[in-house]
Amino acid sequence: MAADKENSGNSPGVGGRRMVALDDYCTAARCTVASSVWDYIDGGSGDETTLRENLAGYRRYRLRPRVLVDVSRCDMRTTLLGSPVALPIAVAPTGFHGLVTPEAESACARAAGEAGALMVVSTFATRRLEDVARVARGPLWMQLYVFRDRTVSEDLVKRAEAAGYRALVVTVDAPVRGRRVRDLRNAFALPPGLAPANFPDVADGSSAELAAQLARRIDPAFTWDDLAWLRSLTRLPIVLKGVLTAEDAALAAELGVAAIVVSNHGGRQLDGSVTALDALPEVVLAVAGRCEVLIDGGIRRGSDVLIALALGARAVLVGRPVLWGMAVSAAEGARDVLSILGAELETAMALCGRKDLASVDASLVRSAS
Repeated sequence: MAADKENSGNSPGVGGRRMVALDDYCTAARCTVASSVWDYIDGGSGDETTLRENLAGYRRYRLRPRVLVDVSRCDMRTTLLGSPVALPIAVAPTGFHGLVTPEAESACARAAGEAGALMVVSTFATRRLEDVARVARGPLWMQLYVFRDRTVSEDLVKRAEAAGYRALVVTVDAPVRGRRVRDLRNAFALPPGLAPANFPDVADGSSAELAAQLARRIDPAFTWDDLAWLRSLTRLPIVLKGVLTAEDAALAAELGVAAIVVSNHGGRQLDGSVTALDALPEVVLAVAGRCEVLIDGGIRRGSDVLIALALGARAVLVGRPVLWGMAVSAAEGARDVLSILGAELETAMALCGRKDLASVDASLVRSAS
């Protein structure tokens, strides 16, 4: 990725404001979408303590820059489960992109590929997984919920493999739906005509019961023992998203999981849980290199990405900011959000004296306390 350290934003701006940081997109997006849609995107569960702590966690670390290093070129390239990417930043699975742009997940897939990033496509996308794959310009992983009717999950797995997706990202932190207070107060519902495209039998999204209808389909009895069943369906590598403890990370590694995403679902599930960043070091230690470790939640700056990498993550996943970008200018906005993060990461690496990702390690950070 060729990033311009002095001009990290490519957008000409909105309302006269040049878009040079993710906060600019946040401000613009909030003025663009309906208030109930904003609450759906921005909100968390309970008192939103975990949502706030996801952001605050990165402020609890300080970078330790080294000097007099040749950083005339900083190389951000890496691989994720064997897929080459230009930067260690991927698009997290977020549902219902059609809420923020008519181009929906198709716009996001194009943007991710153009930015050199991997995209994880949500089970609850508003474009069919095959349609997203057809326009993608980079590697795709498919998020998977395991449903009470296992044939539904089996069908999604087979479709994803046939469409060229490169991994299955099983979300394991949502056996039941967290109480998202903003959505409950708003009686949030998808607008008429917008529905999860991978489930043609689901009722029109105008019903406030849609989220509950989908949540009731997810199997709360899915356990570690069922991973063997899932593995029997596909040759795709399996990623577990939603791991926050060393105990679960060790189990995952023992069972041959290809990767873990350390995540608390963006603060949308269990309020009061540890942050992903706080959990990251113990997860990395527990897996001991047996599988790749990624992280999501609270990434707002390239320096945040660098902190996560220093603590052992191979890459980060970004959710809400990509939606902000799409709300402002569809694929261009999403691409610019990823490009801004990449440019900020490149600048942070250079100023810390780290010319490539292999040189990023725990010596780069210390606790701020």
